Amino acid sequence: MTFALFKTRSPPVIYAVAPTSGEGRCRVVKATEPADGRKPRTSHIDAVDMRYVTQMMEQLQQGYIKSVAATAGLVAEIVSVDVYGYDLRLIRPPRHSMEEESALIAQLKCTTQIVPDQSRDYFSYQFTKRQYFDHLAKPRKYPKAILIVMTAPPRQAEWTEVTHDGLWTRRSCFWVSLENKQVDPSVQKPTVHIPTKNRVDAKSLSEILDKVDRGESLND
Repeated sequence: MTFALFKTRSPPVIYAVAPTSGEGRCRVVKATEPADGRKPRTSHIDAVDMRYVTQMMEQLQQGYIKSVAATAGLVAEIVSVDVYGYDLRLIRPPRHSMEEESALIAQLKCTTQIVPDQSRDYFSYQFTKRQYFDHLAKPRKYPKAILIVMTAPPRQAEWTEVTHDGLWTRRSCFWVSLENKQVDPSVQKPTVHIPTKNRVDAKSLSEILDKVDRGESLND
C-alpha cells in the first residue's frame, strides 16, 4: 500500500468574477477578471482533456477531503446519487462501543475561478443553481450540513506535484455553514461569503464534529 502526503501551497493572489459556465458540483472557468475590474484576459481552462475536466475536478476534491479525513480518524463516504443536496458524509467512529458515532454531511464545490486572499476575512462563491443553496440553508436537526469549496488552478497540470517530501495538492478547501441563511427568493444564483479562516484540515473537521456532538451552532 502506498501512502501520500497532501500539502498545499499558496499561489499569488488574484480575483475572479462570477461563473459564466458550468453546472453541477464543479465549475469550469471561462473568464477571470483582474481586481481592478478590467475586461477578462483569459478565456479557457488548460485541461488534459476538456471533455472530462469537471469529473477530474470532482476527483481532485474528493481525494483532498478523504486524505484530510483519514488524518483526523474520520470515514469519508462519497454519495453516488445526489438527490439530497449533499455529496459526502463524514463519520467519526464512537470512542466506546455504547456511544453513537458523529456524522456530518457536505456539499462539494470545486472552482478554478477563485484564489482566496488570506488578508481578507472572506471570499465570495456563487452557486450556479438556487437549489444548491436551499439544501444548505434549510434548518437541520441531525446531521448538520456544510459547504466545502475547493479552489483549483486553471491549468490542470498544476493541480498536484510529487516531490521527495510528498504529494503537494493545489490549492485548499474551505468550509462554511449556511444553515438559516436568508437570500431574496428572486435570486436564482445566490452568492455566499466563505471565511478564509475556515480552511479544511484534520483539526477543523474534528472541531466541527465536536460542535455537532455538543449541539452548538456551526455558524459561530
